[in-house]
Amino acid sequence: MAAAAGPAELSAAGSLRRCLARLAALQPRPDSARRTELHLLFDQLISESCGPEPAAAPGPQDVCAVLVQGCQLVPLDQEHLVSKVCQLIHHLLNRYQVMVDEQNLNFLLSYCISALRQCSSWTHVEILQALAALVYNNGPKCQKYLPELLGKAGLLLQFSDPGQPDVELRRAAVRSMANLCLSVPGQPYLDESYRSVCFQTFLSVLQSSKTSDVDDITFCMLLQSALKGVQSLLNGGKMKLMQTDQIGALLAVLKKCMFHGLPGLSIEVPTALYPAPLPQYDKRSPVKQEQSEPATSKQTGSRRKKCKGKQKKGEFGEEGREDSGDAGHESVLGADMLKLHLGDVQGSPCPEPQPPVWGVCAGKEPLPLPTGCRCISSSESEYSDTEGGIQSKVRSYQANVRQGALACFLSTIKSIEKRVLYGYWSAFVPDAPGIGSPQSVSLMTIALKDPSPKTRACALQVLSAFLEGSKQFLSVAEDANDHKRAFTPFSVTIASSIRELHRCLLLALVAESSSQTLTQILKCLANLVSNAPYSRLKPGLLTRVWNQIKPYISHKDVNVRVSSLTLLGAIVSVQAPLPEVQLLLQQPSSSGLNSSGSTTPRRFSCCEQWRKALPWAGQNPLDSPAEPCWLLHLCVSIIILPREDPCPDSDAAFPSLGSVYEPCPLRLEALQVLALLVKGYFPMAQSYFLELGEVACRCMEEMDPSIQLHGAKLLEELGTGVLQQHKPDSPTAPEQRVPVSMVVTFWTMMLNGPLPGILQNSPHATLQTSACDALSSILPEAFSLLQGDQQILCVTLLLGLNHSENPLVKAAAARALGVYILFPCLRQDVMFVADTANAILNSLHDKSPNVRAKAAWSLGNLTDTLIINMETMGQSFQEELSDLLLLKLLRSATEASKDRDKVKSNAVRALGNVLHFLQPCQVGKPSFREAIEESLQALVATVGSEATMKVRWNACYALGNVFRNPALPLGEAPWARQAFSALSSVVKSCKNFKVRIKSAMALSIPSKRECYGSTEQFCQIWSALVVALQRSQDTEDFLEFKYSSSLRTQICQALLHLLQLARSTDLPLLGSSLREHGEHIKPHVLQYLRSSGEESETGAHTDLGERERGVQGAIEHLSGIERELQGKARVRVSLYLEDVLTDHTNATELTEA
Repeated sequence: MAAAAGPAELSAAGSLRRCLARLAALQPRPDSARRTELHLLFDQLISESCGPEPAAAPGPQDVCAVLVQGCQLVPLDQEHLVSKVCQLIHHLLNRYQVMVDEQNLNFLLSYCISALRQCSSWTHVEILQALAALVYNNGPKCQKYLPELLGKAGLLLQFSDPGQPDVELRRAAVRSMANLCLSVPGQPYLDESYRSVCFQTFLSVLQSSKTSDVDDITFCMLLQSALKGVQSLLNGGKMKLMQTDQIGALLAVLKKCMFHGLPGLSIEVPTALYPAPLPQYDKRSPVKQEQSEPATSKQTGSRRKKCKGKQKKGEFGEEGREDSGDAGHESVLGADMLKLHLGDVQGSPCPEPQPPVWGVCAGKEPLPLPTGCRCISSSESEYSDTEGGIQSKVRSYQANVRQGALACFLSTIKSIEKRVLYGYWSAFVPDAPGIGSPQSVSLMTIALKDPSPKTRACALQVLSAFLEGSKQFLSVAEDANDHKRAFTPFSVTIASSIRELHRCLLLALVAESSSQTLTQILKCLANLVSNAPYSRLKPGLLTRVWNQIKPYISHKDVNVRVSSLTLLGAIVSVQAPLPEVQLLLQQPSSSGLNSSGSTTPRRFSCCEQWRKALPWAGQNPLDSPAEPCWLLHLCVSIIILPREDPCPDSDAAFPSLGSVYEPCPLRLEALQVLALLVKGYFPMAQSYFLELGEVACRCMEEMDPSIQLHGAKLLEELGTGVLQQHKPDSPTAPEQRVPVSMVVTFWTMMLNGPLPGILQNSPHATLQTSACDALSSILPEAFSLLQGDQQILCVTLLLGLNHSENPLVKAAAARALGVYILFPCLRQDVMFVADTANAILNSLHDKSPNVRAKAAWSLGNLTDTLIINMETMGQSFQEELSDLLLLKLLRSATEASKDRDKVKSNAVRALGNVLHFLQPCQVGKPSFREAIEESLQALVATVGSEATMKVRWNACYALGNVFRNPALPLGEAPWARQAFSALSSVVKSCKNFKVRIKSAMALSIPSKRECYGSTEQFCQIWSALVVALQRSQDTEDFLEFKYSSSLRTQICQALLHLLQLARSTDLPLLGSSLREHGEHIKPHVLQYLRSSGEESETGAHTDLGERERGVQGAIEHLSGIERELQGKARVRVSLYLEDVLTDHTNATELTEA
């Protein structure tokens, strides 16, 4: 029998070909014998297409040939045969998933459209089913038929009209329309007019109510088709919802369908939702309360059914030509979890799902079932077995509608701007119920009460998408202070919503038994934690999450364990460091674990096992706590210790090194959490600095490149943590920092370990990139204490990687060289400076924009080093650096200043430094003269360009550096006039005040009057500064206003600087300006003199005495000039300043008195 089954199954394709031959032999003659034979043939084909799956399916060409031949043999006046051939199209295309080629599609579509026009209405459902199967994923090929189907009098519009009495016919038309809306990658989509028609049709279907003559299943299938259509429009058509009424109408029907058929709940939703801060739309209809007898079933009978079948990540189910049921996905929860309080469950989280709360417990009587619970006893059912089967099927279809609505909502979230979406926050996110009022229905209602685990998972996935990117919206929440006002501020309302979300999600966590849904709850919590502003909320929320999440680390399902670690990672990364999280990290390992409900996992009890496994145990001179940080211990244990038990079924999909270690996703997540812990709470992790370095080493020694990658990232975070500690402005006391000697030991271990091998030989570019970033995080003081061969190794590796063909690696190497060039022990080495300069210039001409941007940043650092060496080492360093290299630097930076803004901002910085560095002998050379002219023209053009503010700020800074070089002919060169003109224009009119400040600073840098050129030019600069002072409060951007005080300070310094350098020929114009604008200038100068101790833009503090001495110096200088003129000066500028100084002195004396 078994042997004969094979050929029988393999004959499916042969059977189809035989039927095709028989069809081809028939002549299209209208006699009864032919009709009978066609009926039999069609019946046979339909029967075979509904039978068991064949081993070898027929080819698409054979299927299309049969369908075309069948249609050719059936005239449209033979309606029974038309019905059967349409059923055949529907069955064959769905069964064998055949995509009809364009030529056959045109014939079959024409046939179906003609049949709809000519045949009786009783055939229309079968014809529309055939049409739906034909257009599925064939929308782009159906363009010429769209006017007949979707035009003003289109067939699909007629049959889907709300007034259509036949619901089956309406459903078939809506499904055809939905299939037409499916997109095909790379193919044109529906025109806007057709999209709008379809959207309105789907919306009207979803807004309609079920009438008494329509059965539940048919109505559910109608809603499903409309929801799939809307989802296709949003996904495939990249439809952007912009109009408020359109958004509100769609969200209203989605909210209604999200609760369709949910047991114990019936709500009325208006036709449109509107943005509002409070929930005000839900109107609950009275629901007949079912009388439930006391439960007498055993505890095990109340457990949820396990969810059958698996689902791809991020999907809500497979979308096909057919509507499919969801039987087998229902389960029972137990109690109305909305009535539970967090205090009831906080102390006893469970690593495995516990029995429902109403079950028999320690011999006590079982609790009565609350109203609306998911548990339905078969003995309590009012239906017979047959009726019960029907009800089960209805519930399954209703669950499908809810899932479809949630899937559509997920697509809607992606189609609406976040700032618009959050106007509807209160309609979908729970808020704490007011006194005496019921809680509004929300996504959490589904997550807590829906009997289907798949639907609960969908609701949580939607809520997670809702929360993603909500940080700015939630940042207004604030309840740290007790609210005692007559009204509730919006900030308190949002804070209340955040607290309620925490409460509900933790309730769902305790109540859930489906691993897939548990994973979604944890992901949703992680999204909430990542976006909530805990620093503005009362502490305690994270503590509850922390205590309840611990047991799930040892859950039997690896996905739940990974998601638990993700949530812990979110906790330690959000607004780090938070005092509440610091306290949690200091708790002992056993804290938060229940003493009765579960046993403590071995990973929690072997606190020192992981330390014993590392060679540095006991060698850490830092004061170590008696017990290590629980989270740090957990992550390290997962990463380096062998797994505790044989591979469970849930881990089978994640083979990891012959199952010696934990599954790879779990280890990767543990590594990421460890890196986040080091980044946010380095003082806590530094007690295990060398041990964590050994963990990073072990990971980089493994064969799995993903483990190696995250090991390198952990190494980078450790290095960065030390760098932050040792910064001059670090708040960490010197005695509490990681000792430099330990850092040297740490990096010696790294350089003797796998790090050099990865940098030299790894075939994985991302891994090499991360290793390069890690190598650049070395502490400069530690680098100088490394052995000479290790220093050479680091430099050689980076110089070599700078020639990599991979842009990621090359960019990382260029950046690392930019870090190393600032090391004190390297920057004075002329050979290293020259080698690094050549390497950076090579990368500056790379075709990758990212490589060029990193190289430009490094070039800026390198030229900063030139200035530092010039100031500390003097002319000796300038003479050692070759002219050819300087010329290359100048020309390359000039060329880079014409690149995109990310490159340009650092290129102009480098130009200013190089021009500042040049010596008189170089400025006089013809080869340099042309390059200097070009570079200065580039700087002037950048200052006056429409580039980003960062670029223009750097260009002003660069010109200020140029003015510092006395070797440049500042007072004579044509470019000097252009530079002063550009800076004068910017200081008056630039929208960005920081750019204005930097331009005013540049104008005050020349130390000699000759540098400012002619009297006319000098007075133009003065006039520009006076105008800038008067406009120092004029801004369209309120954010700029905070810089106005610094701007006035800088302008006053520049004006006084000019007065200190003024010549006798300048006085007439200066006097005229003061006569005209003196009264406007005087208050600002007085304020400048009063506001002593402010930190200027340069970061330097100026005291009162220094400013007064500056004014006094200007008075003395001007008085001397005026005496030389022997009364010829018409306006004595010195008297103006003396008057200002006198007013300031009097005001100061009054204040002190």
